[in-house]
Amino acid sequence: MQVIFGHWKYIAKNLWYVLPFAIVPAVFLALSLDYTGISEAVRDFFTGEPRADFVEYLRVWGFLRIDSWVGALFSVLAVVCCVIFMTLMLAFVEKHLRIGKRTVSGVFSQLANLAFSTLFITLVYFVLYEVWSVVLAALLFVVAQIRVAALVYVLYCILVIGGGYVLLYLSSIFYLWLPCKQITGFGFYDSFLYSYRLVMKVRQKLILSLAVSFGALVVLVAGLSFAPGFVFRLVSVPLFAALFLSFGVRMETVYFYTDKLDREDVIKSYREL
Repeated sequence: MQVIFGHWKYIAKNLWYVLPFAIVPAVFLALSLDYTGISEAVRDFFTGEPRADFVEYLRVWGFLRIDSWVGALFSVLAVVCCVIFMTLMLAFVEKHLRIGKRTVSGVFSQLANLAFSTLFITLVYFVLYEVWSVVLAALLFVVAQIRVAALVYVLYCILVIGGGYVLLYLSSIFYLWLPCKQITGFGFYDSFLYSYRLVMKVRQKLILSLAVSFGALVVLVAGLSFAPGFVFRLVSVPLFAALFLSFGVRMETVYFYTDKLDREDVIKSYREL
């Protein structure tokens, strides 16, 4: 339970301290969603026409928007903001877990130290997701050629669920890489090896935890696609803020848990010094 839901307990207790880090990335992540493509695909799916072409599937599942240059710009800005604010948030949370203090002193000085590592790992996740979305869109397009609609529905669900598991499995491989490099100071290769050994201890629990967040986002975004565009964007912001906080805070709490490090935010031993 600590791996699956422990980070939500931390977020709930420290919401007003970590929420400011998530607002700007959440805005651009929400703007990166292709509302028109998602809305049309979801409406077609629930009105008996689950078929679409490759580009339409890619607009639904891809992160980089291809419907307009403005949309593509929002996607790029989302990546940039995620790098900057994830770096700051990880520095803040790591300090809190390590010494028990919720202060921003020293956090901004970590921007130069962690920014390159965060950028590198963010790009790894970005490329991983984009390749996955292209493969998924291609497979869904192949399935769409089947004439029997019922079979298309079944295979569509299998591909989305199975593909989601593959994505989260691959994501778990790199998940503790950044906090490991941040805390240990190891190089990229050594920190990856060490973090991978830690992930092996809790891989299925970690995948389940990621699935809860990712699955909830997919379901809620699909439901919001029936609403007007401005409502879709407006409600997507807190959804992505929650996802951003979940993804980053989980890194730190799971790393401390798997590496058996004392969490000073819990035991507050610094007050005894």
